[in-house]
Amino acid sequence: MIIDQAQPHKDALIELLAAERLPVADLPETLDNFIVAIQDGAVVGVAGVEVYGQYGLLRSLAVHPAHRSVGIAGKLLARLTNMSRLKGLSELYLLTETAPAYFERQHYGKITREEVPTEVQRSSEFSHVCPVSAIVMKKKL
Repeated sequence: MIIDQAQPHKDALIELLAAERLPVADLPETLDNFIVAIQDGAVVGVAGVEVYGQYGLLRSLAVHPAHRSVGIAGKLLARLTNMSRLKGLSELYLLTETAPAYFERQHYGKITREEVPTEVQRSSEFSHVCPVSAIVMKKKL
């Protein structure tokens, strides 16, 4: 498996996210802060960060069902975390409906929506894409 920049694989990335019922309509035009996992020439995982000042919003972490439980998500998350540190971000935030236990194992803690910086709250994910029932989590970098 290799991890690569997402832009050249945008169509496959969108296909994977849509199959996993994750939002695609609000993806940025250029996927500079998105990466993909490629195995045997196919995109099997994706992850991205939206940057809001010194904060990042982790989004679109997904692994194809046939490739789960072999550490792909962890490798994508580790690479994104490192990229975020190199960009000078101080905290990462995320919204999840299905994986809070996974992210707790990755050292994210549950917080309230009110604890999220205003810049991040204005993102499309927070403002209208993800339901209010989604769990909000944070990790200090």
